[in-house]
Amino acid sequence: MEREKAVNFAGNMLTVIGPELKPGDAAPNFKLVANDLSEKTLDSFAGQTRIISVVPSLDTSVCDRQTRKFNELAASLPDTVVLTVSMDLPFAQKRWCGAAGIDKVHTLSDHRDGNFGASYGTLIKGVRLLQRAVFVVDAAGTVKHAEYVVATGTEPSYDAALAAAKA
Repeated sequence: MEREKAVNFAGNMLTVIGPELKPGDAAPNFKLVANDLSEKTLDSFAGQTRIISVVPSLDTSVCDRQTRKFNELAASLPDTVVLTVSMDLPFAQKRWCGAAGIDKVHTLSDHRDGNFGASYGTLIKGVRLLQRAVFVVDAAGTVKHAEYVVATGTEPSYDAALAAAKA
């Protein structure tokens, strides 16, 4: 389903495809592409708490800061994995991680078919980018935290995501 979101992208309010997930929902499975071109799913990280950081593109300043911050936070979280999802090609993600020294976050690409964005309610119609968002999914696959960031240039609440991951 499509819904109108208050997502300001280049001065335009755009439609976002998919449901709005809430705490208590079962996290939808997905198929994403890792930097080595292997396929990753939600179940690839089963048994761990998953922080899923969604960004429009790693090559923008806010996405860069968000990914670096979650990379820093990941070091202090036992039994937790951080996934950064974008539409960037896996090659670009790998290049960016190398240049930025990112070693604790798994960058995953939704470029093939946008199934993650459509399932998690972050696929921006018309520009084929993902809305900035953060989800915390527990080891059992339940959404514990969901934040859809309204303004493209705004960072998420790191404290809220961290608290949900530790709970």
